[in-house]
Amino acid sequence: MAVPATASVRDPDRYRPPAITGLTDLLDRQVRDRPHARALIVTGDRMELSYGALDHLADGMAARLAGTGLRRGDAVGLVCANTAEFVVALLGGARAGLVVAPVDPALPESQMSARLEALGVRAILLGPPAGGAAPPAVWARVPAWTLRVDVSRAGTATAALETGAGAVPHVQGAADELSGHDALVLFTAGTTDRAKMVPLTHANVAASVRGICATYELGPGDATVAAMPLFHGHGLFAALLSTLASGGCVLLPERGRFSAHTFWDDMRVAGATWFTAVPTIHEILLERSAKGFTGPRVPSLRFVRSCSAPLNTATQRALERTLGAPLLSAYGMTESAHQATSEPLPHHGPLKHGSVGRATGVDLRVLDQDGRPCPAGAEGEVWVQGPTVARGYLGNPAETAHSFADGWFRTGDLGSLDEDGYLFLTGRIKNLINRGGEKISPEHVEDILAGCPGVAEAAVFAVPDATYGQRVAAAVVLSGGEGTGAEEILRYCRGRLAPFEVPDRIRIVASLPHTAKGGLDRAAVDALYAH
Repeated sequence: MAVPATASVRDPDRYRPPAITGLTDLLDRQVRDRPHARALIVTGDRMELSYGALDHLADGMAARLAGTGLRRGDAVGLVCANTAEFVVALLGGARAGLVVAPVDPALPESQMSARLEALGVRAILLGPPAGGAAPPAVWARVPAWTLRVDVSRAGTATAALETGAGAVPHVQGAADELSGHDALVLFTAGTTDRAKMVPLTHANVAASVRGICATYELGPGDATVAAMPLFHGHGLFAALLSTLASGGCVLLPERGRFSAHTFWDDMRVAGATWFTAVPTIHEILLERSAKGFTGPRVPSLRFVRSCSAPLNTATQRALERTLGAPLLSAYGMTESAHQATSEPLPHHGPLKHGSVGRATGVDLRVLDQDGRPCPAGAEGEVWVQGPTVARGYLGNPAETAHSFADGWFRTGDLGSLDEDGYLFLTGRIKNLINRGGEKISPEHVEDILAGCPGVAEAAVFAVPDATYGQRVAAAVVLSGGEGTGAEEILRYCRGRLAPFEVPDRIRIVASLPHTAKGGLDRAAVDALYAH
């Protein structure tokens, strides 16, 4: 693909990723060389917070936490939307030697408490919830301390943490496995009984940030808008930490969450040169582009990034035409501190739409069912090894033994590598539909359905069948104003899928459920439609 006219080209031989060792020195270079440069743009008034001011707030937070009785290696929960409070709590906690565990503030009380209790946090840092909602109820066995950051129009800022006078209790939990080398505990996507706790060291964090910065050549001239939540790896590593480490600027949207209504104005205010999001957000932006994208009033984008779920190739190409910049698909997971592969910037190599690019700072292999390497183009399970990969799961030795072996992580994803080392994902092993012995990837069928005129989104799932064991079904969301029906969709599929892959049942629905990261919530889809 040719490089769009607005995509600037940098010299890859001169680029050097930031020399950091973890969260504690993430800001050091910028504070030393560019203390007055903007680091964050926050609140609905879009106040600018410099690197020097952010560093001062983080140091103050570290000192406040050090006086509470918490010890190096202790875990603290962080329940907060995408606000200045999240960033200050994260960096301050790290400087105090604590291990910070961000939690989705929108979780139901039962799920939030179950995660915090299983980890065994000794305190909880509370910031503003997303969208001005009521503060969440959290696990009551440990203190919950409210954090508030105020930023003036002059760029000065203060932070207050209400800790009270009580001592922090010691509680039993998986946090007993942590040490001072650990920086974060992230929860994998899933319900309470399936979410796993992933410990990431400062070395894991540093390797991830350096890899992301090197892939996209991020630097002080870059800026972005945080469209993704910061309690997951996508928003945390790709948007926030990599931007701050490389000297750029992050705009945190008003009310701490993505809004399609304000997104392009936020991009203009930030002078954004790139952004990263899940396909669901890209679809929303594309659908609204006729009236929401302001063209010349939006800064020239170097690139756009998509991760956390498969991106339909048609959407990818349509967005590139609309935005005038390459849209790069990436692949990552919590267990690899987010990014494992990415399509390269155009001057680094060819774009292969449909792939998720080449390895970035890790080693990849694709193995068959007998553990043997697959030849180029053959499908197998994707394994990842490298400095970003976690050591295992906390409090779950059985799952650790199953998923981690000799430094390699078994992703559970199916894919193939081509001759140039580009990875093409074909689905999840656990999602495969078994129709009379024929293994069907729902992700592949969804990709075909998404290309049907009039289809906005699709979810493919198995339904029980007395003869075949399972049959293929689909729930489909139609584009606004389209008159497409089930028969037209099936006719489209029959020309593009093997007969056994064509859905036996199409159900037209108003919307589909999504996880907090923006991916399709397959468990919820099954509960709603697989009966």
